[in-house]
Amino acid sequence: MFPKDGRTTLTVDDIPKKWYNIAVDIGSPEILNPATMKPVTHDDLAPVFCKSSVEQELDTTHRFINIPDVVREAYAQFGRVTPLQRAYHLEQYLKTPAKIYFKREDVSPTGSHKLNSASTVP
Repeated sequence: MFPKDGRTTLTVDDIPKKWYNIAVDIGSPEILNPATMKPVTHDDLAPVFCKSSVEQELDTTHRFINIPDVVREAYAQFGRVTPLQRAYHLEQYLKTPAKIYFKREDVSPTGSHKLNSASTVP
């Protein structure tokens, strides 16, 4: 009735080349510096994050952000892309025509989703 494991595995070439920046579409509220209650600046975040992470965090104009090749290579080296798995039994239980998929990020060598927020330095 169901395929053996319901997995869909992508190749290394299928690793996304861009991150989606949801802030553009949902209109994220301004991030306030708790010390000043003014909008956070690059300088406020610089002691905590590398420059590229700060730029991504504060970007509300670019819907897609290029993933640096060095990060894509690291994804491949550390077990990316994790397979999508189809939730056949959940679809059946919900009596839905929708196809439901999930990812098991906990099975990656790093043990979590940490690589999803990888960035280059500086």
